[in-house]
Amino acid sequence: MDTTVDLDTFSSLVERPDDSARRAAEERWQEAGRPRGGLGRLEELGSWLSSVQGRSPVRPVVAPKVLLFAADHGVAALGVSRLPARGGTAARVRAVLDGTAPVARLAARYGAGVRVVDVGVDTDPADFPDEVVSHRIRRGSGRIDVENALTAEETVRAFRAGMAVADEEADSGTDLVLLGDLGVGSTTVAAVLVGALCGTDAAAVCGRGSGVDDRVWMIKCATIRDSLRRARPVLGDQIALLGATGGADFAAITGFLLQAAVRRLPVVLDGVVSAACALVAQRIAFRAPEWWRAGQSSGEPAQAKAYDRLTLTPLQDQGITMGEGVGAVLALPLLQAAGDALADEVPQPSAPAAPKEQPRLPSAADLLRRL
Repeated sequence: MDTTVDLDTFSSLVERPDDSARRAAEERWQEAGRPRGGLGRLEELGSWLSSVQGRSPVRPVVAPKVLLFAADHGVAALGVSRLPARGGTAARVRAVLDGTAPVARLAARYGAGVRVVDVGVDTDPADFPDEVVSHRIRRGSGRIDVENALTAEETVRAFRAGMAVADEEADSGTDLVLLGDLGVGSTTVAAVLVGALCGTDAAAVCGRGSGVDDRVWMIKCATIRDSLRRARPVLGDQIALLGATGGADFAAITGFLLQAAVRRLPVVLDGVVSAACALVAQRIAFRAPEWWRAGQSSGEPAQAKAYDRLTLTPLQDQGITMGEGVGAVLALPLLQAAGDALADEVPQPSAPAAPKEQPRLPSAADLLRRL
């Protein structure tokens, strides 16, 4: 299999959201005789929705989807998380699938679908439904402080799997993705990527993650330090970086974010994992962040540094540290309210999403023929 990806393709295909639609939304608000800034942040969000939809009046958000990429990480064996290294991620996936996880309950409350994509959970694939494991790359990943997370081939496969998921969601009519992750040890990996890309030391990006104490924080910090040494030599090659010190979920999320931007599918980021992947994706296509919004601030220092580089301001700060897309889902009512306030028609949440009125955009298959 070809283990190279021509990332320059994304830089040329990712366009900016429609600025004329944004201006039309702002003008429409003023023409209605409403005071400038009267709805605060909702006005900016409504204008952003108009720009990513390429139309004004804005179309209400009626088909949001919670998308969770799941994988295990080798560094979890070092005890960098309060969650169990063996079986912890699989248990979280099952909780989402059976509807008992907080994200599943909140998604049901706000009318969002839920999809889990297992790209690297360390369990028998027969444990999950076929649609969950259809993009599985491998079981777990390497311990990034001493070895690569993935082989070069696996990294490319994971990246392309994320692209394929973006196409599947765009083609199914999803109009807003609430992006999250499921994985024990993932905040350690995210801190390594952010620290490497921002040029900071381990202590500046090492957070408490699952709520670790001082002793575990020091173990986690040392793990990030050792992993940063392995990340720095491959900083100029984003695919190599994801393989050396990322994981299947990080590679897949990065591919997803880029292809979603190509397909003009807006995304709400959740925790430090999606923030780290967004930072990698920005290095590949500098216009891509305009298609994303930051759902929440988790308090992780690596997330704050990533958002500062991405010039994204979190919509909320509820102190949510568990990941799983919960923070992104809690931002959904704000985006729904913004769309409703600027829409022409009363929204019908149960109605299917309207077909996208736009020229055919390149699918992952189209791109891969060029890569």
